[in-house]
Amino acid sequence: MTMSSLRRTLRLLPVLASGLLCTLAHSQSAQELNTRALAATCANCHGTDGRAVEGSGSARLAGQSAGFIIEQLQAFRSGSRPATVMHQLAKGYSDAQIRDLATYFSAQR
Repeated sequence: MTMSSLRRTLRLLPVLASGLLCTLAHSQSAQELNTRALAATCANCHGTDGRAVEGSGSARLAGQSAGFIIEQLQAFRSGSRPATVMHQLAKGYSDAQIRDLATYFSAQR
């Protein structure tokens, strides 16, 4: 590598790093949006962001520990916890989606 090509490469380094950071930020935003969209499907029964309306009979998801939510969704999915519709819904979630939902709802207050 010649000195001039090295200088040119070094001048491009901040531009390349900036592009990489933008790509990573966009990717993270896409993942966050995907998780929020998945969590929004729970709102019909569990309220916006998992904040169930008092007296609705649905469990509050917001603020529950991630471990507890994972455990419950896995129990619904396996059929070991009885349910009206949750066992059917939980069967459609991958392990990664269950973890994402649990993380999302545990962060809500």
